[in-house]
Amino acid sequence: MNKWVKGSLWGLFLGGVITVLVFSQQSQSESTLDKVDILIHVTGENAFLNEHELHQRLKRRGFVFKGQMQRDLKVAAIEKFIRAMTEVKEVKVFTNIGHGWKIDVVVRKPIARIFNQFGESYYLDEDGVIMQTSTIHTARVLVVSGNLKDRPTSISVSEIINNDSLKSIRKLDDVYRISNYVCKDPLMQALIGQVHLKKSGDFILVPIVGGQEIVFGTANTDKEVKEKFEKLKIFYSEAIPYEGWNKYTEINLKYDKQIVGKTIESNTQEN
Repeated sequence: MNKWVKGSLWGLFLGGVITVLVFSQQSQSESTLDKVDILIHVTGENAFLNEHELHQRLKRRGFVFKGQMQRDLKVAAIEKFIRAMTEVKEVKVFTNIGHGWKIDVVVRKPIARIFNQFGESYYLDEDGVIMQTSTIHTARVLVVSGNLKDRPTSISVSEIINNDSLKSIRKLDDVYRISNYVCKDPLMQALIGQVHLKKSGDFILVPIVGGQEIVFGTANTDKEVKEKFEKLKIFYSEAIPYEGWNKYTEINLKYDKQIVGKTIESNTQEN
């Protein structure tokens, strides 16, 4: 078989393959899509977004509808729309062979609910990103209130930390350091229920058990926060078992290398 014949046969073969692929693509684009398969990944119990709610949001925006065909599917636009939701950390939209398509979503994990001085409320997640409150779920997380000027539209914690001018006027990064420690420490998570920021700039911790006011002070660095919580653990392990939960009205962690406890009798005792 000469080269000319071989070349002709290969040309016919490739042409046939291309024709089949084009026809297959056209047929695929004209086919009706199956219902989208939505998979939501949640860490912990706080499901801020579920499959039904996401599907309804897509319907309201016209991204999914009855009789939708493959050619109507706007994968990039759908991904952009979902990624803009504050409760979403990661999203991937893709089609399967045939009529199927899928949405894979990772939902953010909140660690604190913030009530600012303007009467607004929002969540802070484990990455220091602001989340809007949810209409379908209320997270059982640390509550933070007081003289907080950061709003639901504020920038993330990482952006504040990397900007020296913002670090001096914003408190969201300080809130994140305290909340992140409490969230990751089983003992503190069980003991601390609320954090309040006073006008003086001091953070006050409100325990779930006992009536003490824990004066935490500032939270400027991770090191400072860790050292203060370590002192609090020492106090709870060495003083409370002997004195009882109701012995102290105030536990002050502001002072370096010491804990100051104010008793009901208003006598100051150092530990």
